[in-house]
Amino acid sequence: MKTRITELLDIQFPIIQGGMAWVAEHHLAAAVSDAGGLGIIGAGGAPAEFVREQIRKVKEVTDKPFGVNLMLMNPEADAIAQVIIEEGVKVVTTGAGNPAKYTEMWKEAGVKVIPVVASVAMAKMMERAGADAVVAEGMESGGHIGAQTTMCLVPQVVDAVQIPVIAAGGIADGRGMAAAFMLGAEAVQMGTRFIVCRESVVHANYKNKILKAKDIDSEVTGTSHGHPVRQLRNNMTREYLKLEKEGASFEELEKLTLGALRKAVVDGDTINGTLMAGQIAGLVKKEQTCKEMIEEIMCEAMELLKGKE
Repeated sequence: MKTRITELLDIQFPIIQGGMAWVAEHHLAAAVSDAGGLGIIGAGGAPAEFVREQIRKVKEVTDKPFGVNLMLMNPEADAIAQVIIEEGVKVVTTGAGNPAKYTEMWKEAGVKVIPVVASVAMAKMMERAGADAVVAEGMESGGHIGAQTTMCLVPQVVDAVQIPVIAAGGIADGRGMAAAFMLGAEAVQMGTRFIVCRESVVHANYKNKILKAKDIDSEVTGTSHGHPVRQLRNNMTREYLKLEKEGASFEELEKLTLGALRKAVVDGDTINGTLMAGQIAGLVKKEQTCKEMIEEIMCEAMELLKGKE
């Protein structure tokens, strides 16, 4: 399947792996790229030298294109932006802010710039700033979310910009991919389903929570302070929502989540850890290699799209 995204990124399939902090490291990124998609290293809140190390580890095992996701609130964002250039990374996706201050230097270095957006206004702003494409991410996705659903956001972004649009949020199989393409997207970005891939280093406890999840098992915390995060419900989310309801300060709530994502991903603490996952978790029922997963999704999507021609 050829689209403007596959040509722009020089990848076989229009599937991009989300840049999930603690989850999207070199093993997963390399496996996704080897399988024909675009693997992404998630910088999250990590220091610049850790990101450099991850980039080099991916290069050791694959010669396929891959990218880095820069979370713009990272205290070392400036240094990571430079590392991306120094290490010859071809693609960068960005989240949690506006990457305008880095766009020009990335473009001069031949880096493809793809911001994640949650609104039409942000998509148009990113196009004016020189972005090569945008990821339109609906509130169904796991982690930090916006206020629009994928079904509503994607076609409005497609209509508003000339650059290609990648759909994200609530996509985990060929049906979701075909639906995104019918809305005008030219690729999809997925996170939740990649968490349970065999190559993912995520703790088995976390993977099992996703594999056993039902459609109603995710909930959103942090809305009261303007930082909504979607995750699977557990003891931590119950406590967080209780404190939110009581009017707890942002600082008090932050203490509750400090290091909680690492607890879930590395330690397998599914009671007090942050189990970031999208609403689509209830559809994810099996662990596969990245290759098996991507091929299955592509076959299903191609079959469905063929029937619409």
